[in-house]
Amino acid sequence: MAGTPRMVSTAEQLEALRELARSERRDEADRARAVVLSVNGWTSGQIARAFGATPDSVRRWRSWFAAGGVEGLRAGERPGREAVKSEAAAVVAAAVLSEPVADRPNWTLPRLQAEIARQSELSISKSQLSKALKKTATDGAAPAIACAGDKILTPSTEPDCGSSC
Repeated sequence: MAGTPRMVSTAEQLEALRELARSERRDEADRARAVVLSVNGWTSGQIARAFGATPDSVRRWRSWFAAGGVEGLRAGERPGREAVKSEAAAVVAAAVLSEPVADRPNWTLPRLQAEIARQSELSISKSQLSKALKKTATDGAAPAIACAGDKILTPSTEPDCGSSC
């Protein structure tokens, strides 16, 4: 049947694809699931509709699998510049915000921007500063549990104390 090329994989590749389909990275997992569906006879159009992608994307994923196997579907390091401004902003903000609350002024994004520019001689936009602060605030933090009523609770480390909504 035209338009339905049959992908072939070994049992080992199929098992590796299923393992990759459980990846925490959605892009890797989607590509692996798409190739598994392709092995099972799904067309590019059917897979594209199932994943909200284009048929050309599905064909590209298939070609990556054909050329590099399961490893060809894994996400690589994204090229780009180092986050110099964000890292500098995080260092300055951590120092400024670590002072005792009673002794420090109220910090707003514009005030933090000015302080970062003064201390590090780098300018950073409010939106980028906000992203940097959110990233440093969540690094190493306990996972949050979403609850009804727009409340977010973090799991308690105390015994006999459960998170309830």
